[in-house]
Amino acid sequence: MIRIRSYTGFFTFLIGMLFLCLIFNLSLGSVDIPLWEAIKITLGYPTTKPTFEYILLDYRIPKAVTAVLAGGSLGVCGLMMQTYFRNPLAGPYVLGISSGASLGVALLLMGSSWLGGWFVFGELGLRWAIMIAASLGSVLVFSLILIAAVRLNNSTSLLILGLMFGSFTAAIVNLLMFYGSKEALQKYVFWSFGSLGNINSSELKILSLVLFIGLGMAVLAIKNLNSLLLGEAYAQSLGVSLKKNRYLIVISGSLLAGATTAFVGPIGFIGLAAPHLIRLLVPSTRDHKIILPAVFLGGALLLLICDSIAQIPGSASVLPINGITSLIGAPLIILLILGQRK
Repeated sequence: MIRIRSYTGFFTFLIGMLFLCLIFNLSLGSVDIPLWEAIKITLGYPTTKPTFEYILLDYRIPKAVTAVLAGGSLGVCGLMMQTYFRNPLAGPYVLGISSGASLGVALLLMGSSWLGGWFVFGELGLRWAIMIAASLGSVLVFSLILIAAVRLNNSTSLLILGLMFGSFTAAIVNLLMFYGSKEALQKYVFWSFGSLGNINSSELKILSLVLFIGLGMAVLAIKNLNSLLLGEAYAQSLGVSLKKNRYLIVISGSLLAGATTAFVGPIGFIGLAAPHLIRLLVPSTRDHKIILPAVFLGGALLLLICDSIAQIPGSASVLPINGITSLIGAPLIILLILGQRK
């Protein structure tokens, strides 16, 4: 039986790369901060540059932590969806959770703009309102999926139903965009780009709590996920309750995808690419005791790299993170698919 300690070197490599990328990410931005200063401040050592300390502690470290949590959570969610649906192209948003969040934000921005009312929130209040609206939209779709999971007996039907929910909510969003005001449409488009830098410490605590609950449920599902590798019939012969397992995976995936989308916006390809990358690096095992923590580290590393690329050196401008992940993720998936056909 494969044991985690036999992969100590691999996990050490991932953690080391994650730390190096984290420090490099902290040094990037409109204000150049030397790597050594970034390391000192991150480790809690005193510094003679209070401006650097303020920038790192109040902006860059929360952004980097958000990237680690969001990337890792999307990777784990994607892994669970691919294993459960036995579909290598399944991702975190296959259940329509992201579309539900988009619908909530679209209703807030473009629906209320018909009444001329969203601007009364103010900039800070609007940000919280967007997070709440996205969360409510995710919860709505999640509730419908959970109700459907009670009635459905196989994963394929649940997958199709999730895709239909996503298409239906996307259609409503398109209609709202067509009739929405120019300013509301602009705000919605900016939200859809995704952003890791708009979260303060209090919002990060809420996001962390929800993601840790989702990750904890994913850890509890490891044994069942291993059983599902050989099919639902085999898992059932081992005593796995398919219905309870379905609830656990759906709830965990919904928490991870829904919370991430609500707080940072939709981020594509991380949850799809991270599991494939880890399987490519460790082809000798499919044990989720190994794969799941490795995918969390791989997803976190991948999103940190994308965020570093999105930073324009010496400029306050930041490229849309959703665009960067797609630019990197799409060619990566294409190469993986072409490589499998050889």
